[in-house]
Amino acid sequence: MHFHSAPVMDWLATAPRFLFFTGKGGVGKTSLSCASAVALADAGKRVLLISTDPASNLDEVLETPLSPQPTAVRSVANLQALNIDPEAAAREYRERIVGPYRGILPDAAVKSIEEQLSGACTVEIASFNEFTRLIADESAIADYDHVILDTAPTGHTLRLLSLPAAWNDFIAENKTGNSCLGPLAGLKEQRHAYEKTVAALQDAARTLLVLVTRPEKSALKEAARASAELSGLGMKNQRLIVNGVFTVSDDSDALASSFARRCARSLEQMREALQSLPKTEVRFRPTGFLGVASLRAMRAPLNEEKTNSSSEPFVLDSLLSLEALAQELSQSGRGVIMTMGKGGVGKTTVAAALAVRLAELGHQVLLSTTDPAAHLVDAVNGSLPNLHVSRIDPAAETKAHIERTLTTAGSKLDADGRALLEEELRSPCTEEVAVFTAFARTVAEGKDQFVVLDTAPTGHTLLLLDATESYHREVLRSTSDLPEAVRELLPRLRDPNYTRVLLVTLPEATPVHEAAQLQVDLKRAAITPYAWVINQSFAGAMTSNIALQARAANEQRFIKEVVEQFAMKTVLMPWQAQEPTGLEALRGLFIATSNSL
Repeated sequence: MHFHSAPVMDWLATAPRFLFFTGKGGVGKTSLSCASAVALADAGKRVLLISTDPASNLDEVLETPLSPQPTAVRSVANLQALNIDPEAAAREYRERIVGPYRGILPDAAVKSIEEQLSGACTVEIASFNEFTRLIADESAIADYDHVILDTAPTGHTLRLLSLPAAWNDFIAENKTGNSCLGPLAGLKEQRHAYEKTVAALQDAARTLLVLVTRPEKSALKEAARASAELSGLGMKNQRLIVNGVFTVSDDSDALASSFARRCARSLEQMREALQSLPKTEVRFRPTGFLGVASLRAMRAPLNEEKTNSSSEPFVLDSLLSLEALAQELSQSGRGVIMTMGKGGVGKTTVAAALAVRLAELGHQVLLSTTDPAAHLVDAVNGSLPNLHVSRIDPAAETKAHIERTLTTAGSKLDADGRALLEEELRSPCTEEVAVFTAFARTVAEGKDQFVVLDTAPTGHTLLLLDATESYHREVLRSTSDLPEAVRELLPRLRDPNYTRVLLVTLPEATPVHEAAQLQVDLKRAAITPYAWVINQSFAGAMTSNIALQARAANEQRFIKEVVEQFAMKTVLMPWQAQEPTGLEALRGLFIATSNSL
């Protein structure tokens, strides 16, 4: 195979049959998996590309309307693609489990079970189920030289599928309560197919795991975690792709130089586990990868790529500055402010900045987080008279919760049943449930002061509170009465005069669409976000660098989408040359956003 002097794609020459792309939201998994699929197809290989991403924009990237059936991609011979709809798969999965109980259990109990099966874990296992049906059926993939999966399963799902108790009737008969994965008995007929798929994933001769990241601390940290976890489960054949590496040839533009330095510093500090992996760097693309032509251009030498920065002037009139938002929030004098969004979008920065500003405006402020990394202290890196910084420790809360559960519900189980319960308790939803009481306690403090919370439970988890008190006890796996703070939590969060939710995103396709899905999730829990904060925008920054000007022009459609389709109010925060760490840098965010709007 020849890739036309394209070192960025050279690694595909020895690629095994299955390629699995994984990485946190917004790092470019879809772009890279599509570019790889097009490169292989152009080299004469027959390729099937599959997406199981709930926020997939595969159709848009490939300029081809897709369905759950293989569809020929326009203008790329040998390439077919399909979109597994994870929400539809999860609905079918839920119905298989819940259906037999309709008309037998009270409606409220059925609704509770449905909500329990609405979490991210259920969606993932239902998607993996659909993917497995395809992979395990050799006749379905016999016509393809390569099968590429955009969004690989997590270690949690793979561990769960390897436990013997998952495949007996333990969960169906178990009365101790299920995790958000629900009874795997609903997938029992798929056991052989699952085993074949997991074996394929662990076979280095057949499968390569491609870890996609960006040259940013949080993205590299997540890649290192995923690499270690999946390696421990037998997926040891891995490659790292660093997407969006930005360099400059001179120091004439301060913002561009700072951006390049930040990229370089993150790569220098990359964890040892990642440094040992084969690595490919993909240069920064101002316009991203939309359309087959742009995917092919990724393989072009740098001097062949033209950057077009021409665009209509961007109108920022409808956008708020961070200072305007702080002044609005200040008027209530107290209450809860929650920053929510996917990892890496800047929730901690926004929370810390607002807490500092409200304290300087004379309010008593408690700034708290459930973030395991607890970056808040680093972000503030100083003290103010009215500001108190605290932390809800998810690890400690979860550990205590798991120990209680294993002591009570787990004491009556055999070894297999206990192993399964332990794995279920590793589900992401367990941590959210475990921090409820501490989170509720913190929210209650908003009666007398401002409480600014960095990261909060999802809409799905909050809805688990909205059932009967006996169901609360089942979810919390506790026989004690709920504390008053927990009973009052959801009413407080639903009260727009008490709680204001800020959705934080970046001006890019995946973070915007993931935030939009989070908003839908919150609205199911009757919580409407107060405002959206678009962070790290080059559209609001001053730069003479042609590539960054082109990026600014490309951001405009995503900003417009937020303003016109999703947000009641929108705040734009420009990309900062100085990393927003420490009191002075946080104060600088308010000056910068005021000047840019």
